[in-house]
Amino acid sequence: MTSFIVAFIFSCASNLDNIVVGIAYGIKKIKLSFLSNFIIALITCLGTYLSMTLGALLGHIFPENLANYVGAGVIIILGLYFCIQNINHWFKKYHSQSLALKDTEEMMEYAVQSDKDHSGDMDIKETIVLALGLSFNNLGTGVVASLTGVNPLLTTICTFFISLITISLGFFVGHHVLGRYIGKYASFISGILLILLGILEFFH
Repeated sequence: MTSFIVAFIFSCASNLDNIVVGIAYGIKKIKLSFLSNFIIALITCLGTYLSMTLGALLGHIFPENLANYVGAGVIIILGLYFCIQNINHWFKKYHSQSLALKDTEEMMEYAVQSDKDHSGDMDIKETIVLALGLSFNNLGTGVVASLTGVNPLLTTICTFFISLITISLGFFVGHHVLGRYIGKYASFISGILLILLGILEFFH
C-alpha cells in the first residue's frame, strides 16, 4: 500500500505539466483527440520507466541507505526549487525556462508552437514532439525517485493513467475562466508533492 501511495504521489507531481498543457490547449482551442492523449501518456510513461531504470542501475553503485538519502534529498531540493520558482513568478513576474515549463502563459506559447501547421488540431507528428518534450522534463525526477527505491513498474502504470486524466482535465478546465489561474499554481503544487515524496522516502 505504501509503494502505491509513493508511486501515486510521484506520478501526480510529474504529470502536473500535463494539466497546464491541457489548460493551454483548451484556452487556445487547439483540439486534442483521445489518440493524441493516449500517445502522450504512452511516451510519458515509457520515459518515466527508462529514467527510473537508469536510476535503479545507478543505485547499485552506492550503498542502499546512501542512495536513498541522496535521492530523497535531491527530490526535496527539486520540490523547493519549483515552489520558489512559482513564488518568484507571483511577486517578481519571473519566468524561468529551466528544468520545467509550468507557467500557463509559457505553455500557451508552447501550445501554439507545437501546432506547427496552425490547423487547430494536433496531428500524430506534433503530438509525438509534445510528448517527448514532456517526458524530457521528467527525466531528472525519475532518476532520483528510483534511487530512493520507488517502484518503477508501479510508477509507470500510475503515470500512464494519471497522464490520460490530467491532460483531459486540463483541457476541460482550459475552456473556463479559472483555467488561467489554476495553471499559475501548478509549479507550486508540484513542488509540494515532491517535497512530501522526498520526506516519505527519507524516512522509508
